[in-house]
Amino acid sequence: MNNPRLQQLSETWLIEATIDDMQQRMADGTVTAHELVLMYLWRIAAYDQQGPQLKSVLEINPDALQIAAALDAERKRSGPRGPMHGIPVILKDNIDTADKMHTSAGSRALAASIAPEDAFVVKQLRAAGAVLLGKANMTEWANFMAHNMPTGYSSRGGQSLNPYGATFMTGGSSAGSGITVGANLTAVAVGTETSGSILSPASQNSIVGLKPTVGLISRSGIIPLAHSQDTAGPMARTVRDAAILLNALTGVDANDPITATSAEAAQHDYTAFLKAGSLQGIRLGVATHIMTQYELPAEKKALIDAALDVLRELGAEVCEVELPHFDQDWSSSKTFVHEFKSDLNAYLHRLGPAAPIRSLQELIAFNDADPERMLKYGQAHLIAAEATSGTLVEPDYILSRERDLYWAKEAGLDAMMAEHRLHAWIAPNNWGAMYPAIAGYPSITVPAGYVPSGEPVGVTFSAGAYSEPLLFQLAYAYEQATQHRKAPVLAKGITE
Repeated sequence: MNNPRLQQLSETWLIEATIDDMQQRMADGTVTAHELVLMYLWRIAAYDQQGPQLKSVLEINPDALQIAAALDAERKRSGPRGPMHGIPVILKDNIDTADKMHTSAGSRALAASIAPEDAFVVKQLRAAGAVLLGKANMTEWANFMAHNMPTGYSSRGGQSLNPYGATFMTGGSSAGSGITVGANLTAVAVGTETSGSILSPASQNSIVGLKPTVGLISRSGIIPLAHSQDTAGPMARTVRDAAILLNALTGVDANDPITATSAEAAQHDYTAFLKAGSLQGIRLGVATHIMTQYELPAEKKALIDAALDVLRELGAEVCEVELPHFDQDWSSSKTFVHEFKSDLNAYLHRLGPAAPIRSLQELIAFNDADPERMLKYGQAHLIAAEATSGTLVEPDYILSRERDLYWAKEAGLDAMMAEHRLHAWIAPNNWGAMYPAIAGYPSITVPAGYVPSGEPVGVTFSAGAYSEPLLFQLAYAYEQATQHRKAPVLAKGITE
């Protein structure tokens, strides 16, 4: 970077800067939104494309600097629109933007695809004054392509890397979104989750990730995996930043009927629930059997035990619970394999006649035609999905969906919460994320520290539908009492 002031800021102040920090600087005139974008672009060049080559960013919005400049002018003219005014945001590559960026779900098959319309969440962000900085790499097709595909890999973007260590898992499928936030390549990011895809990269990149209640955030204009469980959500370095971003993402969308359930349940300002200090009167369940059954390493278990001690010190009552029916053969669920074909074909149809591919069948054929680049790990999930009718009439789908909901929700989380009189429950990293994902319930992951090797560990709080206010209260109290997050040390890769 040729500007000495911006270079110095990008390597000092910008590291771990919060949305409030950025707004304060923009308000006092010491930094502009245009300069924020420049500094993040420099960091992307230095650390994502060179240096450690994190490969978390697929493409940059060519209009980002101009958008930022326009927002700076608007701030001078009439003041900021709100807390997101001028704040750079990176989007997961399955979120539609009707601009000069592509939306591909990480696949070369859609590398040239331009969405005909912004996703609803993108419209919300633009209205809030956010600067769309770019698109993040992701596990291809939201990790529903092959059995053994590693998290953070896509044919379009290659293998993304964890900024805390190249040998550590990135988490997926919102890997790129998590890495960009964890490595300070953006202010905040938007990920999507079907089962653990926000919570997992949040844990692995030492950030905060919220998987909201299904219905709080619109799914229209997002390349789907399975409509029963899909949702977008905020990813940030602090709980407060996640709450600010969530405020901008929520809203009732006529094109996504489930959002009508949030009309009265959604909150106007989730930052109102951020209160440090006592958790007196809160009863939390901890699923210790998960740690035993999956042989959580001792150094990671020690961090979770320490987190529980902190929660007790804050006044919460912590008791051991077991997730009901945890030993069920959940792999037999047919929900994803049926819904993927139906949902993807509907999405591709909406792209119109100019779409590079128009069906799951054409996607499979595209991959087969270039196996060296497209089928590094195969496409077993895609083939299995194509074998279904795509009409969701098969009894094994209908019965599977009913079974999943009963065992995970009614006879699962709801029964456990009632039996133990719980307000919320806790699990390490994203373990156990499947239950609230199936039920459509929210979860939030917060940094819980690092093992001796430097790998991050997170703790996840989950509760019932539209309990985001409680989850923010718990996460914020824990975060403020511990302050575990620290930025990764990265080797710069560009010559000044």
